[in-house]
Amino acid sequence: MANLPVQKNTLYVGGLAEEVNESILHAAFIPFGDIKDVKTPLDQATQKHRSFGFVTFLEKEDASSAMDNMDGAELYGRVLTVNYALPERIKGGEQGWAAQPIWADADTWFERQQQEEEMLRMQAENRAAMEAAEELHRKKMAQDREGEKDDDSEMKDDPMARAEADVLKQNNSHS
Repeated sequence: MANLPVQKNTLYVGGLAEEVNESILHAAFIPFGDIKDVKTPLDQATQKHRSFGFVTFLEKEDASSAMDNMDGAELYGRVLTVNYALPERIKGGEQGWAAQPIWADADTWFERQQQEEEMLRMQAENRAAMEAAEELHRKKMAQDREGEKDDDSEMKDDPMARAEADVLKQNNSHS
């Protein structure tokens, strides 16, 4: 279904006045036939619709006559644009917005991308800072440990270091 060029029973209705809500939209289109669903996607910030909505009819013929009659018609003083809704593109199903037409969130998509990129960048920076801090901490701990021990205790585990220390002692005693 997602590869059909249009969904013949869902109409995109653009140019809605601010006062128009889903029940007004329903009332405006019900004369053309049984309506399955009416949606006016809300702007998350303002909680108002973004001046468009979708009307889904049970029958394609009803949608077709509604489009013919309502495209260019006035509703609350605004001229409507009515066309077939574009096919839905399945995306982000786990976020629960897979069933919206593609442009339903086109304006927030860019914001979301930027927010995600910003978040990933911050996470990466935080991770780098944490790793740098841990590295510093490890170095400091190692230095503290070395400082606490007298040189000989370190040598017991490391024959190479012991040999080097012996050479150093010999050199020092010769000078």
